[in-house]
Amino acid sequence: MNAFTLHPVHQDAETVTLHRADYEALLEALEDAQDLVESREALARLQRGEEEAFPIELVEQIIDGMQPVRAFRQYRGLTQQALAQSAGVSASYLCEIEAGRKTGSLDAITRIAGALRLPIDSLLPPKRAE
Repeated sequence: MNAFTLHPVHQDAETVTLHRADYEALLEALEDAQDLVESREALARLQRGEEEAFPIELVEQIIDGMQPVRAFRQYRGLTQQALAQSAGVSASYLCEIEAGRKTGSLDAITRIAGALRLPIDSLLPPKRAE
């Protein structure tokens, strides 16, 4: 973070008036400080194993249209049969979900997310920009 000096236009016991540029620099410094705190908190969660980071290639596959269950299953190195068994769903049902022919019940998606060690929202298709 860069240090800067503020040059008040006017000040009294209750208020300080700043030039617009000083005000904007102050806001930017505050945002930078907040970003730094959030980054450090995220890194700490990663180091404690509370969160997991994924490679950009996996994220791009999902953004490009790959069904998230399939993308994460492949990333975890599981076969459809292994994931289906671990999640307690039939392999044919899992295949239909991965192919996009079925969305999967909330119960099934919850169990699949658990088997993949993911929060359920990771398995939802990305929202398309309007």
